[in-house]
Amino acid sequence: MNRDNFSALLTGIGVVALIVGFAIYFNNPKINTPSFGNSGDNFIPAVSVDNKTGQIIKSQYAIDKSQFKKAPEFEGITGSINTKPLHLSDLRGKVILVDFWTYSCINCIRTIPYLVDWNDKYSDKGLVIVGIHTPEFEFEKDIHNVQAAVKKFGIKYPVLQDNDKATWNAYKNLYWPRKYIVDSEGYIRYDHIGEGGYQETEKIIQNLLAERAAQQGIKGISFNQNLIKAPLVTESVDFSKIITPEIYLGYNLARAPLGSKEGFHPAEIVNYSIPKLDLEPNTVYVQGQWKNNPDNLELAGDSGKIVLLYSAKSANIVAGGNGSATITNDPSGVNGSIGTSQGESAGKDLTGNKLVIDGQRLYNISQHDNYGNHYVIINAQGKGFQIYTFTFG
Repeated sequence: MNRDNFSALLTGIGVVALIVGFAIYFNNPKINTPSFGNSGDNFIPAVSVDNKTGQIIKSQYAIDKSQFKKAPEFEGITGSINTKPLHLSDLRGKVILVDFWTYSCINCIRTIPYLVDWNDKYSDKGLVIVGIHTPEFEFEKDIHNVQAAVKKFGIKYPVLQDNDKATWNAYKNLYWPRKYIVDSEGYIRYDHIGEGGYQETEKIIQNLLAERAAQQGIKGISFNQNLIKAPLVTESVDFSKIITPEIYLGYNLARAPLGSKEGFHPAEIVNYSIPKLDLEPNTVYVQGQWKNNPDNLELAGDSGKIVLLYSAKSANIVAGGNGSATITNDPSGVNGSIGTSQGESAGKDLTGNKLVIDGQRLYNISQHDNYGNHYVIINAQGKGFQIYTFTFG
């Protein structure tokens, strides 16, 4: 495709993808609706906490808990990290934050520093955080992979492995990440989907801990720490500016077809090609011999290529298997400019423009200064290179 055509195509990304892409993001207000408890907008505390004095203030409202549902028990747990086998009933009398997550999910990864912070602040005041690790991909079912991720992220609270989605289904959950906060009597009082809402969530944690203290006659509880004011993650995200949705590359999970005309062929090795003209935005094109697996594309030859036009500030891939890749961001003449040097746009997991696969996990492959239209080429080397999904920030 010539330079003028690419420029025109990339300009059109915003119009097309605004219609079809962004609606699936986790913080979409249309899907951020609680299924069991309150959202932050209508949360009514029995008591509250003055953040300046740390004093408990009694509410003028009486709480009718018949409107809430009891938290379901943890079911079908296949492994435990940082804890012995754990049941919800073991935690009766505590305030419990149940966090559904999976370790290669970028949205989950960005929430973990807040959970770690809350565990540090409030575990001695009656809060117990329980991470329910419910895998999206097969490799996330391996407890050793999850243990390594827990260590990497500095997680000290209990993590339960939910390989068969038994607890996920008990809570009628559909999203990663999702937080349910359970009061000391076992009722779900708060329900939040996706990232964000950190000050709101922390305030509710404080209120429910104060409510627990009042019910149990605990004296002298105070919260001297201020609510989170600054982001705890270095990468700030403006979801309104991310146009390209998450893109899955396994035939069982794919929400859209491949751009390459050969398409998906379950369990087959396909020799893919990339057209020279008319590449569509938000569509993955592949070249070379690739095996179609249920949750990934796996390189069956010695080398292969992946091409994507996207609109965001950063791009990540979930990848694994063998081999390495050379990443080219915004090559010269493609984005209506002279191109972007790798030093300016290279992702955090690249050395120069090289990506080495060291495990089955999420890799950041591009990090730009601003949101906008971008183009990435992944030249993969090594039979067995696997790519599961693209995600964006």
